[in-house]
Amino acid sequence: MTVDIRPGHAAGTVIAPPSKSVAHRLLICAGLAEGQSVVRNVAFSEDILATLDVLKAMGAKIETAGDTVTITGCDARRARYPGRISCRESGSTLRFFVPLLALSGTPFLLTGQGRLMERPQTVYETLFSEQGLVFRREGEVLRVQGPLSAGHYTLRGDISSQFFTGLLLALPLLKESSRITLLPPVESRSYIDLTLDALRQFGVTAQWTSETELYIPGKQRYQRQYTAVEGDWSNAAFFEALAAMDDDVAVEGVSDGSIQGDRVCRAYLQQMRDALVTLDVTDCPDLAPILMAAGAAMRGVVLTGTRRLAIKESDRGAAMAEELGKLGCQCKLEENRITVFPGIRTPILPWDGHNDHRIVMAGAVLLTRVGGTITGAEAVRKSFPDFFDRLRGLGIEVNEHAAGI
Repeated sequence: MTVDIRPGHAAGTVIAPPSKSVAHRLLICAGLAEGQSVVRNVAFSEDILATLDVLKAMGAKIETAGDTVTITGCDARRARYPGRISCRESGSTLRFFVPLLALSGTPFLLTGQGRLMERPQTVYETLFSEQGLVFRREGEVLRVQGPLSAGHYTLRGDISSQFFTGLLLALPLLKESSRITLLPPVESRSYIDLTLDALRQFGVTAQWTSETELYIPGKQRYQRQYTAVEGDWSNAAFFEALAAMDDDVAVEGVSDGSIQGDRVCRAYLQQMRDALVTLDVTDCPDLAPILMAAGAAMRGVVLTGTRRLAIKESDRGAAMAEELGKLGCQCKLEENRITVFPGIRTPILPWDGHNDHRIVMAGAVLLTRVGGTITGAEAVRKSFPDFFDRLRGLGIEVNEHAAGI
């Protein structure tokens, strides 16, 4: 899909969409719980649909009505599925479910789309090898087979928090207790805390015993729950950027008391209004594309903690630098640091979405200043399907065209 955006002044109020990160966790916990659970305020993005697909394959019964999901949980220790299970393009889905699928000892075949199967899985590959389990790529298929054992897991703290979440979801269901030690530096701690909070809501205990160690008691059961997904700071950030760029936009439906790491977006963007600042995105890497875009439109920005941007849906630092260059903005990319120099102009070439929802949305925000075209705009379906409708609701002229038209 190609999108044309005309420059304009955005005005109005936006209700933040539900948090994808929180929804993944609550839905999985509900799928593991005994009895029937209800999760409200769910947005059915491609990633969330992938998680629901895997839960169904494991044996959970799922009903949807409006934004509400009713789930009758399954016993992950007895799960089996003879066919291939698609995780679509969701890295969270793949990494969250690998330890859960390894509980039963039954083989599972996982597939994906886009860059998903290229994204690093070395952490699980090593852990499975150490336990004598199967974790093997067979072309575009990942074969996983347990049974996973309780124990003391030692992992680097600077890897994706998705690996920690996968283990935290599975280990409470084993007979013995487990520990996870994180070797410093510990990054993305806020995402681990989101997982601990979801577990708590469903009656499961796992806790920090020090700055670098988690203790997970065994013999636990997930308890059914009636709960709701909170608003998403990571997607609210695109509209917070419009407000920081002097549009009359108010964002509601997010809580300043949230434990989401991306809640810093409002403070970060306000700092960028007044000066060239250095911002650490170690704990909020999903904010990097919109912070780079906003920096180009305002006073520039320096981002640190950017190393892991290369292993997202795209190489986000490089992708943003390439697209910002089309608007006349220069960027300097270093190993763990990105500098964006200010200044943008109307582009001659289209903004390429790089099959990455956050690259598309960051580009859309910038093009409200100078106008232009985005190709591959359908990538927003991954996390924010009605993003362009929201922009139109703020008075921005957005025209969508099917590919090739």
